[in-house]
Amino acid sequence: MSTQQIAVAKLFDGEHWQHNVSISFSNGVIDAITAVSAAEVQKLTLAPGFIDVQVNGGGGALFNTAPTLETLTTMVKAHARFGSTALLPTVITDSIEVMQQAADVIASAIASQLPGVLGVHFEGPHLSVPKKGVHPVGHIRPLSEQELAIYARTDLGVKMVTVAPENMTPAQISQLVALGVIVCLGHSNADGATVDAAIAAGATGFTHLYNAMSPLTSREPGMVGVALADPETWCGIIFDGHHVHPTAAKLALASKPQGKLLIVTDAMSPVGTTDTEFDFFDGKVTRTGNKLTAESGQLAGSVLDMAGAVQYAVTELDVEQAEALRMASLYPAEFIGKASSMGRIAPGYRADFVLLDDAGLARQCWIAGQLQR
Repeated sequence: MSTQQIAVAKLFDGEHWQHNVSISFSNGVIDAITAVSAAEVQKLTLAPGFIDVQVNGGGGALFNTAPTLETLTTMVKAHARFGSTALLPTVITDSIEVMQQAADVIASAIASQLPGVLGVHFEGPHLSVPKKGVHPVGHIRPLSEQELAIYARTDLGVKMVTVAPENMTPAQISQLVALGVIVCLGHSNADGATVDAAIAAGATGFTHLYNAMSPLTSREPGMVGVALADPETWCGIIFDGHHVHPTAAKLALASKPQGKLLIVTDAMSPVGTTDTEFDFFDGKVTRTGNKLTAESGQLAGSVLDMAGAVQYAVTELDVEQAEALRMASLYPAEFIGKASSMGRIAPGYRADFVLLDDAGLARQCWIAGQLQR
């Protein structure tokens, strides 16, 4: 494959800003970054591609509803419009048959190197009924040998599972970690001691901080309190103005060490479309503006995209643009163990990047050196 080049006025390499540079790449990998004159560049910003570790759908497709390669391709294409170059397609609590089908499809995607698919996130089914959100209660269940057989597979790329620690023992969490699973805690009503025990057993993340988890109070830290106080764990957070109040978001930014708070979308099928409703298990989810609600009135995922979340962090939460970009690229890469090849623009790294205008809108996106159209 021939070498390609992009010359830009501003480049954020994952750590620092560079100005008036050209990036060259071939075979899906960055070769070099060189200085050029201001007359040669586009007056735009190039940044590392965004990595979304919790994405349920997009482009009108929901992974649970149709766990197929076509769905994955549709999702990747929809989110690439907004700068996402890597996804963990997410399976919401469902039957073992849907989980098995999703795993087979992910394995096919990994084997064929489908652009943008890094692995899979099983959000459930081992959750807490009191904090289930819109997850179907009929499919919430304890860990069994059937789920373990899926989690033990070595052909799924990055494997992430969200569990409620009151419904999974520390020994079971350690068992998942030994199988190469990234264990996240969420959809849980656990007390702080139970959360601490889960972290000691190997859990390293929290799924959509604040949402569907036991709150922080004066005498019981709950999952929220432990998540904010623990310096080693990562927290995903949804910056759409609906899931987290700006003050709560700023508290999280102030509490977690730099690098431990990362942006997720929890995106549903309408992202990248004008769809106003979609079927969800036995009911419907309705879109009003950029808010999704189930028939119960509960939030049901989001229509958030990563570029929009980054801009929300900058404009509404006073996060510096560089830090907001890290929260969408470098920190997720570190969380899932991919920071040696993703999350930065540097020689030897994957040619995953997004071209942004001054308003933070994604103009173009490359996945492994391929311009997405």
